[in-house]
Amino acid sequence: MNRRIASRMTTISPSLTLAITAKSKAMKAAGEPVVSFGAGEPDFNTPQHIIDAAKRALDAGYTKYTPSSGLLSLRKAVAEKFRRDNGLDYEPSQIIVSNGAKHSIFNACYALIEEGDEVIIPAPYWLTYPEVVKVCGGVPVYIEGKKEDKFKFTPADLERAITPRTRMLIFNSPSNPTGAVYTESEVRAIAAVCEKHEIFVLSDEIYEKLCYNGVKPFSIAACSDKMKDLTITVNGVSKTYAMTGWRIGYLAAPADVARAIDSFQSHATSNACSIAQYAALEALSSPESEVQAMVDVFARRREKMLGLIAKIDGLSAVEPDGAFYVMLVVGGLYGKSYKGRKIDGSIAFSDALLEAEKVATVPGVSFGADDCLRLSYSMSEADIEEGLARIARFVSALG
Repeated sequence: MNRRIASRMTTISPSLTLAITAKSKAMKAAGEPVVSFGAGEPDFNTPQHIIDAAKRALDAGYTKYTPSSGLLSLRKAVAEKFRRDNGLDYEPSQIIVSNGAKHSIFNACYALIEEGDEVIIPAPYWLTYPEVVKVCGGVPVYIEGKKEDKFKFTPADLERAITPRTRMLIFNSPSNPTGAVYTESEVRAIAAVCEKHEIFVLSDEIYEKLCYNGVKPFSIAACSDKMKDLTITVNGVSKTYAMTGWRIGYLAAPADVARAIDSFQSHATSNACSIAQYAALEALSSPESEVQAMVDVFARRREKMLGLIAKIDGLSAVEPDGAFYVMLVVGGLYGKSYKGRKIDGSIAFSDALLEAEKVATVPGVSFGADDCLRLSYSMSEADIEEGLARIARFVSALG
């Protein structure tokens, strides 16, 4: 037997975000003064009342299997969240609780994508989307958002990308990595195209609560009954409640799709961690003021970062309306050199920056935007100031 690894595994690229985060943590552990803009997680601790709920669950012996789709009480709470926040009515049987939103995304793709199906992915995109599509046998088709439109695509862009093989659109608002948030009218116009061609939408709304300057997201499933029947909405507790390590995500789907996903998950992983589910149940009852306090901190950091970037010659940023990332536009510096090494793309820029100034960033090429770096502002204002001062020093040293 010559083949050791299944051929489908050769289509997958490792997560550059996780690799850079791991590298910067290793450098810090070795005593190097790294400032990392790479992390895609809040730097706050999980709120104490959520931790206490997990402790109570442990003390009560809630350490057994739950239904593969999740605790009924949690699925009811998720259904209530969709009613309250998004104007969407789902039965608990239409909710599937999984091991993080990333797992929910994989489940949805695995349930719906056949070999050769095309999946439209707006760029810049979260780097996991194409990899999930490919491992499920699908073909990613990219549509480009323009910087002048805050990286948002248009219904016309979508229309041009649709072919008889199109199965799904992956829609992410607020967006990682751009922070773009589509208005209700923009969402409804996109939904009209999807309804016309009867293509599914996987709507990733994990950053739903993290919006600024009065901007509000709108769930595409709320556009119409037909659109709801074509939409799988993914969300979770990781970003909103600083619970990234607890690994609880969830999705809401049409009844037949939910049944298929539950069947698959029952064999793939069974239930998500029971203790983390009880913590998530508590999280969903958190007061809005608690979430808003975190959003207010992010808003200040966002303003700080944008203001400092504006002072660096040769760099610019596309202002985000949501999430906690800024796309730093560095392409205007390509062709310059660092210690004789030409800067010819985002990987070369990011590597040289880490070597020269101990600043970790995520190259935009991994998001389909090679003229950018992604900077996270889920870090202290002091670190933002220090990191951008180092970036300014690095830029001024390029020859």
